[in-house]
Amino acid sequence: MSKQVYLVALGSNQRHHRFGAPRQVVEQAIARIDDKIGKVVARSRLIETAPVGPSQRRYVNGALVLSCAMKPAKLLRKLQKVERKFGRVRRGQRWRARPLDCDIVLWSGGIFARPDLMIPHPLFRERSFVLGPAAQIAGDWRDPVTGLTLRQLHGRLTRRRPLPR
Repeated sequence: MSKQVYLVALGSNQRHHRFGAPRQVVEQAIARIDDKIGKVVARSRLIETAPVGPSQRRYVNGALVLSCAMKPAKLLRKLQKVERKFGRVRRGQRWRARPLDCDIVLWSGGIFARPDLMIPHPLFRERSFVLGPAAQIAGDWRDPVTGLTLRQLHGRLTRRRPLPR
């Protein structure tokens, strides 16, 4: 199979006993993905963001562009294996504190739809903690659904709006 390019979002809001604080968890996860899964061709700065859902802990978020020969479903399995290595348990309440979360946001093949994996990620257009880092490293990448670039999507989400009168 030819090389595929993916945009992957990463986040952490829980300390790991071996890897350290969330920032170090994400740094180590990026290194592991580069070493074990494919070539990380770009990575964003890491940012701190407010939690989504019931978790009270702030997140460290980032994004990377990954080149590899895997199809989306296989990449998902590999990323979930990395999450498990970092202590992620996938049961119980959604959006709770976790040491590592990796999401496939976009891929060079356009749209991919299966019950366990949707690309583009269904919620990425609503999340500045995904779009901000993604726009840093792949601002001209177009969403295959809307046709807008990541930079345009981020601008629409974060632009200041006038206060109501």
